[in-house]
Amino acid sequence: MVPTAHAHGQHHGRTDLAAAAQARLIGAGEQWTPLRSQIFQVLAEFDRPVSAYDVTDAVSTAAGRRVAANSVYRILDLFVANNVASRVESANAFIANVHPDCPHDCIFLVCDGCGRATHIDDDRITSDVRAAAQAAGFRPVRPVIEVRGFCASCA
Repeated sequence: MVPTAHAHGQHHGRTDLAAAAQARLIGAGEQWTPLRSQIFQVLAEFDRPVSAYDVTDAVSTAAGRRVAANSVYRILDLFVANNVASRVESANAFIANVHPDCPHDCIFLVCDGCGRATHIDDDRITSDVRAAAQAAGFRPVRPVIEVRGFCASCA
């Protein structure tokens, strides 16, 4: 199955990803505080989805002081709400969004071997899921589509 193509705007590398996230939050009327910046920098350094506790530990180590896990959770939820991070539900983990200017439904391929998650887009599938939910009298807010398995490296 070939994913439906759509424009993502600029695909940000790790170097300018924080600037894109900052612009997105500020554009949404949010503040880009030093703690939010630290949390985003740590999240963007990981190449796989990570738990809020992993982020908390890394930020605490970098700051040289303990950062409260509940603060990190709130900020990660803010990042997800503003499309600068995504939540991989089946892993209860978060990953930086490399194209925060493109709001759409994500499909994640989650590797049970290495833990990495590959983000793919297929607007036809997500539209079909939304339509099926609506046909059943349900008002979908955000479809969660994740496929567990093994990536090419781990297979």
